[in-house]
Amino acid sequence: MSQKISLIAQARQQLSLAAHAPSGRSAKTIFGGHERMLRQTVIALCARRELEEHNNPGEATLHVIQGHIRLIAGSTVWEGLPGDFLIVPTARHSVQAVEDSAFVLTVVKTV
Repeated sequence: MSQKISLIAQARQQLSLAAHAPSGRSAKTIFGGHERMLRQTVIALCARRELEEHNNPGEATLHVIQGHIRLIAGSTVWEGLPGDFLIVPTARHSVQAVEDSAFVLTVVKTV
């Protein structure tokens, strides 16, 4: 089955939900899921919110759709702007939103 998804529309929707959420964030899996090896999720973070430090569950990337994020692993920081593609390190890391931001997290779980 073929399906088309607008990442721009998904980003807008998740940013709207994040703006009304006490956590300042929202996420929707657009492909795959916990029962699959590949999972792609649109995540929105309001400005100055973050995904706290956590482990990488497998191979992962971030594709910034809107806003400005920081991917932080120890003392290393990668800035992400619209269109940027960041490879998530295998080390513990966090993601901070410098401004209202949305990105696609792609994860392939390692066995």
